Amino acid sequence: MTFQITRGQRLRPQKVVLYGPEGVGKTTLAAQFPSPLFIDTESSSDYLDVPRLPAPTSWQMLLDEVTWIRDYPEECGGTLVLDTADWAQKLAVDDVCSAMGYKSIEDAGYGKGYTYVTERFGKLLNLLSEVCERGCNVVVTAHAIISKFEQPDEMGAYDRWGLKLIDGKKASVAAMLKEWADAVLFANYKTIVITTSKDGKVGKAQGGKNRMLYCSHAATWDAKNRWGLPDEVPMEYQQLAPFIPVPQLARQQPQVQQQAVETVNVSTVTPEQIEQARSIPDPFEPERPAYLKPLYDLMQRDGISAETVSEAIFKRGYFPEARRSTRCPRISQTSSSRCGTGCASTSIPAWQPVERSKKWQTIWVSPLAGTAKSMRWRTSSS
Repeated sequence: MTFQITRGQRLRPQKVVLYGPEGVGKTTLAAQFPSPLFIDTESSSDYLDVPRLPAPTSWQMLLDEVTWIRDYPEECGGTLVLDTADWAQKLAVDDVCSAMGYKSIEDAGYGKGYTYVTERFGKLLNLLSEVCERGCNVVVTAHAIISKFEQPDEMGAYDRWGLKLIDGKKASVAAMLKEWADAVLFANYKTIVITTSKDGKVGKAQGGKNRMLYCSHAATWDAKNRWGLPDEVPMEYQQLAPFIPVPQLARQQPQVQQQAVETVNVSTVTPEQIEQARSIPDPFEPERPAYLKPLYDLMQRDGISAETVSEAIFKRGYFPEARRSTRCPRISQTSSSRCGTGCASTSIPAWQPVERSKKWQTIWVSPLAGTAKSMRWRTSSS
């Protein structure tokens, strides 16, 4: 067995983490990376003219969007931006609570809930690494938080900036994200404190207008880079541009078959026809419980009807056969029976693609053991 030895620097897609306090300009800076495509979990890019995917309303939807970019990197163009990591972590927490039947992540006890979240976030980072391998840069933004830090070999604790993520001794999303990245850059305002008392206990802050990127580790923040950047640079993309490759991903143009299009004379459309068109109900009408919106999003993405989900729930035995109606009441809003929030908690964590054939259509909604046991159902007249 022989192996080929190579040497020298290799320019490859970069994995960058940008974190800082709210409003410092993390999203604006990420939008300057080559051909960015946003997965915006907190709607912070609404005021920017950038392409974006639908805001994920569940952890599974977030994984599906990243998987889609991995499979079709030409749709991304150059850079995939996850904005932000701490809001994505919230989706992971909700997913764990929904799957395990917890009201809070603390219900697991002994920090197990945080371990489950960390494991889920690790799968997301693996997907993002695969996106990099397909030729796209990946930028992950995050908010910063001030916390107490104590050195194991020193006495006393002090304040320092860190990622606003789970950061425990046994389970740490923050540590995992920093290890994953090629560069962790801390964005903040340049502030100078001038002592105004003789004993040095009273000071006055000045500045706070110039935005800086801190690129190296310090006692008061986490940062790193593999590019040889100075300890601090102005918060401008041109400072990073020499180290960020510009991917050349050719977008595949789908072949569209030419079909004859029937021309409709607008003047022949009657008011009755217009009124009839307006009266057609939207299959995803928003007049439904807000906690079921993640389920609706997955249904709409995969073209799944309420009847299909209802049939799968009844066949799995999560709703007693004696209480069965033609549709799942919370989904269709057309039945006299009503189910509890278990309908959403059963369907969303275990959502899998639909298997279709000419005669059969099957959907799996709950492979997680114990999910059904935690569900409670009740009936009442509408």
